[in-house]
Amino acid sequence: MLTVKIGRRGQITVPRTIRRQLGLKEGDSLAIISSENQVILRPLTQTLLDLRGSIPVEEPQDFEEIRKRVIASRGR
Repeated sequence: MLTVKIGRRGQITVPRTIRRQLGLKEGDSLAIISSENQVILRPLTQTLLDLRGSIPVEEPQDFEEIRKRVIASRGR
């Protein structure tokens, strides 16, 4: 088990062995999941943009229009 200290600004450093094991590099993102009395750090390897085109559609999609409708519905 590796341990790290929390700095005065709440920052931690992921140890080199863990970064190498997970293939993490500067600029990569981690998801922080809090569950009961533990914290889980999970590498984010894909974004929604990476998944674009993974579901077949029959006609072209207007992503700006879809985005506007989602924002409008969330604002209610």
